[in-house]
Amino acid sequence: MLTLTGLTLRPGESEDKLLALCERKLHAPAAHFRILKKSLDARDKGAIKWVYTVECSKKREQLPARTYEKIKGEQPRVVIVGAGPAGLFCAVRLLRHGIRPILIERGRPVEAREEDILTFQRTGVLNTESNVQFGEGGAGTFSDGKLNTQTNSPLNREVLETFVEFGAPKEIAYLSKPHIGSDNLKKVVANIRGFILGHGGRIFYESKLTGVDIKGGKLSAAYINGTRVEADDLVLAIGHSARDTFEMLLANGFQMEQKEFAAGVRIEHLQEEIGRAQYGEAFRLLPPADYKLVSHAAERAVFSFCMCPGGVVIPSASEDAGVVTNGMSNFARGGPNANSALVVQVKREDFGSDHPLAGVAFQREMERAAFRAAGGMFRAPVQLVGDFLDGRESSRFKGVLPSYARGTAFAPLESYLPPVLANSLRTAIPDMGRLLSAFKAPDAVLTGVESRTSSPVRILRGEDMQAAGIEGVYPCGEGCGYAGGITSAAADGIRAACAIARKHF
Repeated sequence: MLTLTGLTLRPGESEDKLLALCERKLHAPAAHFRILKKSLDARDKGAIKWVYTVECSKKREQLPARTYEKIKGEQPRVVIVGAGPAGLFCAVRLLRHGIRPILIERGRPVEAREEDILTFQRTGVLNTESNVQFGEGGAGTFSDGKLNTQTNSPLNREVLETFVEFGAPKEIAYLSKPHIGSDNLKKVVANIRGFILGHGGRIFYESKLTGVDIKGGKLSAAYINGTRVEADDLVLAIGHSARDTFEMLLANGFQMEQKEFAAGVRIEHLQEEIGRAQYGEAFRLLPPADYKLVSHAAERAVFSFCMCPGGVVIPSASEDAGVVTNGMSNFARGGPNANSALVVQVKREDFGSDHPLAGVAFQREMERAAFRAAGGMFRAPVQLVGDFLDGRESSRFKGVLPSYARGTAFAPLESYLPPVLANSLRTAIPDMGRLLSAFKAPDAVLTGVESRTSSPVRILRGEDMQAAGIEGVYPCGEGCGYAGGITSAAADGIRAACAIARKHF
């Protein structure tokens, strides 16, 4: 086996050249050729290049298959709450250990969920149980499907390989910034569903966790839509917007703490201008450009988050009378605009209370203020960057037209964001513009409010993954405060499955 590092191609060059280089090194045809890593080096705009690491050999190589220890004896009764990345990957891993779980999801299957989302975008009629936040696949299904993560978990590789197994593009296994795209994610989620059902798992939609039975510090049953279901293990993969579930769990004695998050707006530019600023004229030969920016010039740290090249800003409310935004793009990232969250660090001191769910109240107040500022009907408040920086209200769009499907209304950021957030954004945007010239473009559009960046609460758990003081319950994923994004949430779901399997080996 020969591994070659530091191979480069210019934008537009065919990857067939890599194979030819390998065969020259081998002095023979390559029966095995695999790209291990691919990244873009754009530090010198005059010499942008793709950088590869590849492996090859004269004989066909077969990667070793993963093996999973199977449980022996009686089947445990395992209920997983939530069919987002944590819940789905937990179910898949349990099945590979021989455990057949019940998976419940308060929303609808991904196909029906998409219909509910489109109905909301067209009419403003919100299904509070099936929307961008709730439903099969989780909130990340209607996003960009980014799979890069800040964690270094050895499970990250398994997550990527599992996505490929269920139909994601093969390149996500080696790209430095992998993404699936919302169009592909919907298909992958449906394929995972088929695997779960085909291997003996059960899935129940429009089914909410409404209560738990805890006796002597140990789980005995879960209540699903009010019906008691005996359970040995309960996985809480509930997502960051399950506010009513947080309240129910708190009332049932679960230990929780406040968790800091970030909030702000979506900033929207012309994708062509971002591409030109990042890559020069070579942008036409490259995938749509992204960016990642951080500013410490203001009172609070400000950073870009969930950047969606060629994407749209989508209505993402899960409660009546509140506006929530998110970003979404398909695999091709072919839209005219680029958008990202532009958010400010929110601290516990901002919550105004020591209550474990005070962060939820803080989010809700911003969302309701944005709803009022835009005049209702789930329209979103918008302001142009130039007007925001100069302290005046906007009255017309210029080069950038907002992509938010429910419609917009001009309103200043201060009408829905607390002063410390608005002031930090006003300082940070010019600072970020020094790093990326197009970022502070006066015609860029700021759309509010981006409030669901992560969970505002953490359900405490021990090293054994079980909830503090409660045996048999496993809080996991982003909603319970242990992940940030699709990959880390999926990996945490796998950890929960492994903990349950070890318990029953």
